[in-house]
Amino acid sequence: MKPVFRPQRRAMLMCSMAAALALPWLQAQAQTWPDKPIRVIVPYAAGQGADVLMRLLGQELSSSLGQPVIIENKAGAGGNIGTAAAAKSAPDGYTFLLGTNATNAANEFLYSNPGYHAATDFDSVAMIGLLPMVISTSAVDLPVNGVAKLVAQAKAKPESLNVGLPSTTANVVFAQFVKMADAPLFGVKYKSSGQALTDTIGGQIPLVIDTVTASRSHIASGKLKALGITSRNASEMLPGVQSVADQGITGFDVVAWDALFAPKGIPAPALQKMSEHIAKALALPEMRKRMMDIGVEPLSMNPAQLRDFVKNERQKWGDVITSANIRID
Repeated sequence: MKPVFRPQRRAMLMCSMAAALALPWLQAQAQTWPDKPIRVIVPYAAGQGADVLMRLLGQELSSSLGQPVIIENKAGAGGNIGTAAAAKSAPDGYTFLLGTNATNAANEFLYSNPGYHAATDFDSVAMIGLLPMVISTSAVDLPVNGVAKLVAQAKAKPESLNVGLPSTTANVVFAQFVKMADAPLFGVKYKSSGQALTDTIGGQIPLVIDTVTASRSHIASGKLKALGITSRNASEMLPGVQSVADQGITGFDVVAWDALFAPKGIPAPALQKMSEHIAKALALPEMRKRMMDIGVEPLSMNPAQLRDFVKNERQKWGDVITSANIRID
């Protein structure tokens, strides 16, 4: 009498056979990947911070992986053009995205149609680093040395203290600071860091929120006075400057960040191997120094940790952007 296979049992057997057949292929791929050049799409112009960082990291990855890591700049629309191109690329382990807090957390709330779905179009590969912002002043007639006195001054003269905001990240930092500190400051939007910093140093506006990278040379020269850094903790990049959170605004933590992503469906061996090589690169003392020199604080996260981090960041950035009604289009 022939055995009768129920549909469920037949399906289970087929899945088991497929898994058994796939195992040797996955093992072989884990051993051979990469066997050709790797492309990393940077959704910003050549020479910008994200591009400089990825080229620095790409040099080390090319050496450790034994294949060229080619940086492809696809700038425009706040990072949306390059990110959309990466989302549509084949998930074969040879195309990656240098993603940021803008492309993978904020843009879906800022743009009506960014051209991709950050939550579903990508697999998380590895965190690379954080880019804290800093609140600074050059006003000699503003008697503040930290966040508490700044808040007190703002409450004494509501919306009379202008704050230069040269980026979307600065706008979000500002909105969250005003909300959490209950500080009635007045935000002034700028198109570039250079213009905002020039106006602050020149006395046209008393305050500015910008990256550590853009601000610290002016802080070092005494042209600006740092009042607080926006990461949860103080940073080696600005010794002696307390975080906003450590100055009474408990829980304040709004920073820019860079991380590596892949089109959804990348083979697990390629994802894991790339993640491991990035972690090894970030642990190198020379790499750490060079990243800190360009204003990026190295932070290693594996794929699962990055996935959870980005999920929380999307929630945080989305809440701030929506409540402050920040829009780009």
